[in-house]
This record gives sequence, C-alpha cells and structure tokens, in this order.
Amino acid sequence: MIFDKFKRSNDSGFAPRPKVQGNWKCADCGTTITELPFEPSAGKPVHCKDCWKKNRPPRNDGFAPRPKVQGNWKCSDCGTEITELPFEPSADRPIYCRDCWKKNAPPKFSR
Repeated sequence: MIFDKFKRSNDSGFAPRPKVQGNWKCADCGTTITELPFEPSAGKPVHCKDCWKKNRPPRNDGFAPRPKVQGNWKCSDCGTEITELPFEPSADRPIYCRDCWKKNAPPKFSR
C-alpha cells in the first residue's frame, strides 16, 4: 500500500512519545521518578503520575460553565416539571425535559 511508511504505531493514531530517562523526585510525595514523557525544565517541580492526576486542573474542554436559569416550567411534550435550564427560555419556543430533548433532537453529524 502507498501509505505503509506512515503506519500508525498505536490505537490513537500517534507515534509513541519518546521517554526521557533520569533520576528525579516527585515534588509532592518524594517518589523516585526514572522516566518522563518530556525533558523537565530547570527550576520547575516534577510530579509523579499519581500526584499529577490528583492535582491537575479540572478539564472543561475550553468552555466556561454556563449559569443555570431557575424557574417553573413544564415540558412541551410530556408535561414534566422543569426547574432549571442552561438558557433563558423564549415564550415563543417549546421547552423540553432532558428525555424529550434527546428523543426529538436532530441526529448528530458523524464523519
């Protein structure tokens, strides 16, 4: 095949990252670290995998959390009480509960 020289070496589609060998101590727990996926910068702390996972900032995929709007509404399909929405509802548009929204939502585009 023409693309054989571009074979992917793992399931993610990316070649494995080369590891850097050394002798470091975790800045939090003191565990010895002998291998890292990057070259550590001088003067910056190094953390073991467990401490890094425990202390990493939460992921939000680049979106700030949306404020919720409190109120008393009824689902336009099933009549279920709705007390919180992620948007300000408009009087001229229907409001759906989570289950009815999933049932009526247009299909997602897939590649």
